[in-house]
Amino acid sequence: FMSFGIHRLWKKNLINMMGPSKNKSLVDVACGTGDIGKLYLDNTNINNHITCIDPNRGMVSKGKEKLKNYKNIKWIISSAEKLPLKSNSFDFYTISFGLRNTKNIDKSLSEAYRVLKPGGRIMVLEFSQIPVPLGQWFYDRYSFNLIPKMGELIANDRSSYQYLVESIRKFPDQETFLGMVEATGFENAKYRNLSLGIACLHSGWKI
Repeated sequence: FMSFGIHRLWKKNLINMMGPSKNKSLVDVACGTGDIGKLYLDNTNINNHITCIDPNRGMVSKGKEKLKNYKNIKWIISSAEKLPLKSNSFDFYTISFGLRNTKNIDKSLSEAYRVLKPGGRIMVLEFSQIPVPLGQWFYDRYSFNLIPKMGELIANDRSSYQYLVESIRKFPDQETFLGMVEATGFENAKYRNLSLGIACLHSGWKI
């Protein structure tokens, strides 16, 4: 409701930029209820095998129920900082609106690098900064003044949405985060601003 449904288009942008194919393996971290996994399977082959990971058991339970017709999703309860997965085992690693909530971004990126195969690709979709100062000023006014109030009215939960806007502002801007991706070891790293930079899609390759 708060993004006017645009978040669904952002996730479709991730899949389109990824360009997945039938026999490529995916691990989706901070998967929530499995939106990215579903899009991946719908765009490749419903019989592909993917892994969805989230530390929140409630989210995973909802995801299992929502995607009960997809019999080939492996669900794992785990944090992004220490994945219970073999090294060099996945073609794609995705994390969508979850990296800023991890306890250690650098460790999470290192784990992404570890579990990807040589030639594998990381895709990070996250809220970001509008590069135009005036646009960022207006967005900040909307975020700090309206989003917590809307959370209170719609979800009866002001504090979670207050945390949401604060965590967005604390997350590194596009260029800073690009440097973190490169420092982890990923090559050919780049990013694409979505909706003027309200969200940003980062990617890099393990070569």
